[in-house]
Amino acid sequence: MQSMNVNGVAIEDTFAEAFGMRATAIVITGPDAKWARQAAISMTGFATSVIGCGCEAAIDVEMDPAETPDGRPGCRVMMFAVSTEELQKQLQNRVGQCVLTAPGSACFAGLDGETQLKLGAAIRYFGDGWQISKKLGGRHYWRIPVMDGEFLCEATTGLTKGAVGGGNLLLLAGSSEKALRAAEAAVVAIGKVRGAIMPFPGGIVRSGSKIGGKYKGMIASTNDAFAPILRGVIASALDADTNAVLEIVIDGENSDAVAAAMKAGIKAVTDLGSEMGASRITAGNYGGKLGKFHYHLKDLLP
Repeated sequence: MQSMNVNGVAIEDTFAEAFGMRATAIVITGPDAKWARQAAISMTGFATSVIGCGCEAAIDVEMDPAETPDGRPGCRVMMFAVSTEELQKQLQNRVGQCVLTAPGSACFAGLDGETQLKLGAAIRYFGDGWQISKKLGGRHYWRIPVMDGEFLCEATTGLTKGAVGGGNLLLLAGSSEKALRAAEAAVVAIGKVRGAIMPFPGGIVRSGSKIGGKYKGMIASTNDAFAPILRGVIASALDADTNAVLEIVIDGENSDAVAAAMKAGIKAVTDLGSEMGASRITAGNYGGKLGKFHYHLKDLLP
């Protein structure tokens, strides 16, 4: 496969293949940044892949008080799923179990859209009849009594059907230390792109997968072509100098957000250079058969 070279990093002439998803966003605020972030972290736990988690979710951006509806520190959280029904289920369960329960929290719509998902409109029943409906500035809220005061939650939040999941970068390096250094640099850069999230732990996944497997019922299994310890016994995609691979998976509010995030990640890795980080960048695709969104790495070069 042909490749281009930027600062010693070979960038393959290939593309990342992504697919359409449903997405929503909420803004979580708290008495301080620590508790706003804690609620957001709890809500986005076990949300790395729709394959096993039902949804993919992460913090999009941390927000200053001047940016939030109630003038307190906050986080914008994004959540992705394959259907509207599953997204509604995950949103209700996670807000109810992880945001409602967090000290001093409040919750607001983080996305506008013609289609709405229930937020406070679903959680309000926890108030056991003592909840209060409030309309202010054309927006609808629910005030639910809790033991430290009240939980203020906007009634609904928007849904977008134009979201994209599965943008990705595969970073190949001579050692696990170099691969991690490159991946961490990419995560920092991608984290600055609003409207894009990286749902895996710290934004990085070591257990990249392929579709299916030899065992019955397996939806996905280890991406053996990129597993260094299998080089020599399978048709490996790795050369003799590659001893570690890490992947970054990106979900975006729209296709432009995914493209911008991948571009930022590539720039961060090439700025770091091959001596300190990755020696090669490629991407995962399925020959164009899985998703309609194709992000060619050559078009995203810095």
